[in-house]
Amino acid sequence: MRYNRRILDDQLDEMMTVLPAISFEGAKGVGKTATALQRTQNVFSLDDEDTEHVVAGNPGLVATGGSTAFIDEWQIVPSVWNVVRRAVDDGAAPGRFLLAGSASPRPQARIHSGAGRIVRLLMRPLSLPERGLVTPTVSLQDLLAGELSDLTGATEMSATDYVNEIVSSGFPGIRTAPVKARPHLLQSYVDRIVDYDVDLMGQRSRRSTSVRAWLAAYGAATGTTASYSSILRTATPGEDDKPSKVTAMAYRDVLQRLWVLDPVAAWTPTLGHLRRLALGPKHHLVDPALAALLVGSTAASLIRGEGPASQRRDGTFLGALFESLAAQTVRVLAQAAGASLCHFRTRGGDHEVDLIVQRPDQRVLAIEVKLSATVRPADVLNLKWLEAQAKDLVVDKIVLNTGTRAYRRPDGVGVIPLALLGP
Repeated sequence: MRYNRRILDDQLDEMMTVLPAISFEGAKGVGKTATALQRTQNVFSLDDEDTEHVVAGNPGLVATGGSTAFIDEWQIVPSVWNVVRRAVDDGAAPGRFLLAGSASPRPQARIHSGAGRIVRLLMRPLSLPERGLVTPTVSLQDLLAGELSDLTGATEMSATDYVNEIVSSGFPGIRTAPVKARPHLLQSYVDRIVDYDVDLMGQRSRRSTSVRAWLAAYGAATGTTASYSSILRTATPGEDDKPSKVTAMAYRDVLQRLWVLDPVAAWTPTLGHLRRLALGPKHHLVDPALAALLVGSTAASLIRGEGPASQRRDGTFLGALFESLAAQTVRVLAQAAGASLCHFRTRGGDHEVDLIVQRPDQRVLAIEVKLSATVRPADVLNLKWLEAQAKDLVVDKIVLNTGTRAYRRPDGVGVIPLALLGP
């Protein structure tokens, strides 16, 4: 199968010229192995039982030879991490080691943090520009720099096309499968997590149905800041024998270590511009297709406006999934630009902005996400309010929507169809 370059490939190529060890992190199926295999054939696949036994008995094997070594699913034999760290300390050449892991190792694993030796690079499912649907015309990096006074470009992507992208998934191996096979592959992905990976991570669940129900409740809370207690109640309605809060938090922690949960943290400006901020994360799964599957939504039901009623939200569940698709895309683009993603909400919810892309110098791009082809005056009120409160921090403000063309409103707010946003 032909390899399609990812947005982080340019970043990785540059890093390999100066860094001896790089670790890919991210959920299973996001494409870590395919990306690493473009750079070496010297592979230690630790999810292969025979290879696992050989390397577990002699971890130093991964540091033999002179070519780039790719250690896949390194967390299965955590001791190889320390082997790589020591090799870096001993002067390993740039590009010597690539590691990939689809889970953080168990807390009791005796490994060094690798700080200053092994650089981590997070990989997520395919963003919209990586799916090859439309050629982007608006650069997130230029928006972050405050350099785009004019916005141009047009697309024929419709709201229905975005719905199909949501349920088709950003996992490369799933979205390239026949349409009828994708729900089965997504269900198999969830089954693997619930029935195998959670136990493998050391969290012995008393019954897999509890984990499955909690994960489905989390999916239903996509795009909200619902408390974890609320999610637990949603997962166990009418049950007397509920898992404890401690157990439910253990599920959450394990699922985050598996990179299945991908919450957006709250933005907390450090310069004292804003006070009384809500600090809870906004909930998202690593791929909105998983959230749709877990609550039983299909493209047809989402278009009809159906969805779970278990969590209070503004708008429809489809709107939440569209926001999740936008967050998935913006995260990939932000990482390439050296920025991070947050959300903004005041305590009580009087003002909120869906996505905040923050540069290292604390200045931000403020983004609203709207499942609509048109932008109404009410859709930009929170963007304007935020700029008024922290004008020296906001470099630009935009609305991502399902419209057909990119343009700049007279009030300065940019309107960009999600499909036209690129690196």
